[in-house]
Amino acid sequence: MRRAFVLLSALALFLGAVPVAAQTVVILVRHADKAAQPANDPPLTEVGAARAQALAAALAQANVSAVYSTATTRTRETARPIAERAGVSIQPIAGQGMAGMTAAVVEAVKANQGKTIVIVGHSNTVMPWIAALGGPKRPDLCDHHYDGLYTLVLDGVTARLIEGHYGPPNPPETAPCATMQMRP
Repeated sequence: MRRAFVLLSALALFLGAVPVAAQTVVILVRHADKAAQPANDPPLTEVGAARAQALAAALAQANVSAVYSTATTRTRETARPIAERAGVSIQPIAGQGMAGMTAAVVEAVKANQGKTIVIVGHSNTVMPWIAALGGPKRPDLCDHHYDGLYTLVLDGVTARLIEGHYGPPNPPETAPCATMQMRP
């Protein structure tokens, strides 16, 4: 018993002497509820704009230091209230295709180590980005899911995903979610 205590005490002293890596917190969300028109780049609906405000309120105490968004109107409109509240500008996620955008997200996270950042994407980008950052592989989000709040805590060794929800309830399902496929 005494031997175990001595070993545990020595381990505690050793661990106390080893600096703990700063945690990087990456908050990923899909854009808020979008309008049907124009089909190629729709803005947020009234509910979507309210959801974006609810997201900014939910993250008010998160100490956000950077906000990233794809180039679409709906993602920028979702990111705007967060960026305004944090006093930062929205940084673009630029890259060709899914691989290019994923590489840009990984670089954005590396550039913000030890900070809290928000990344706004789409139903088919959020989960692949989480996986690329070391989180679990999950199927793409369903078309009617707008309320997911995915917080990835990175400590340099592990990636821990915390899932939550924000804003009003999701709209009714418009297509079967079972058709969403898991990415390789």
